[in-house]
Amino acid sequence: MNILTSILNSLPGAVAQGLIWGVMAIGLYITYKILNVSDLTVDGSICTGGAVCVMMMINGYSLPVAMLCAFLAGMLCGLATGIFHTAMGIPAILAGILTQLALYSVNLKILGKANQAINADKYGLLVSLRNVKNVPFYKNTILIAIIFVVALVALLYWFFGTAKGCSLRATGSNLSMSRAQGINTKSNTVLGLMISNGMVALSGALLAQYQGYADVSMGRGAIVTGLAAIIIGTAIFGKISKNFAVQLIAVALGGVVYWIVYQVIICLGLDADLLKLLSALVVAVFLAVPYIKSEYFSKPKKRKEGAVNA
Repeated sequence: MNILTSILNSLPGAVAQGLIWGVMAIGLYITYKILNVSDLTVDGSICTGGAVCVMMMINGYSLPVAMLCAFLAGMLCGLATGIFHTAMGIPAILAGILTQLALYSVNLKILGKANQAINADKYGLLVSLRNVKNVPFYKNTILIAIIFVVALVALLYWFFGTAKGCSLRATGSNLSMSRAQGINTKSNTVLGLMISNGMVALSGALLAQYQGYADVSMGRGAIVTGLAAIIIGTAIFGKISKNFAVQLIAVALGGVVYWIVYQVIICLGLDADLLKLLSALVVAVFLAVPYIKSEYFSKPKKRKEGAVNA
């Protein structure tokens, strides 16, 4: 009974945190699924968003301005990775690693020290851990996070329905055909990386507000969490419809499911040090399933009747 009570008490916090990480997962979805690019910049850009947002609010800027600057800082991170990849010919994975490595120093300089706290009583934060339970509904972090996610999904749905958005999707779908149609695939790749990391940084800004501080290591393992949210969300909710907006919402819900499972495992007494290992194994299994299925369980194609033997 105590375990069940503990799980129920932790659910609101897990849902709120899952929605915030869901924003990051949506950003990762843009590169991983739409652009078909493996981008590891997110481990650094999520911290950049949090650091920029916190430091600007501490220095007297309003919340909207701080979050806008966090988004723009994330776009600059994506721009750096895009330049490494398209202009310098560095493979996407290595380009992301280089940017991520550089961002550790950048984030440390932005924060001035390893971490910076921001007090919910002193600053008007959009979301906060304190506002998960026992607050007026209009201040509830879960409600605000839901509205935020829905607004972002609507904006992305509109953008990817425009000519530029469709060309970006075409670039990820078939690079050679897109070039043949006169699409500038390099600029589209850079733009996709910028939008993706802008979303990730926006998630970092929300996360820093939620937990009350920005830390230089807050993005460690973000890529695994994001991939887990994408895989879980598309596997559970993505089958409902192939509509693009539904797929984005499914990814955000995948983040919620991931954090609920995370909290349940903690409440059951599993060593918290092993959770990253468990996440990595879950992602590895889900990524391996399509290959294993096609390699070992697919039926061999029958020869067509009337085929001439060699």
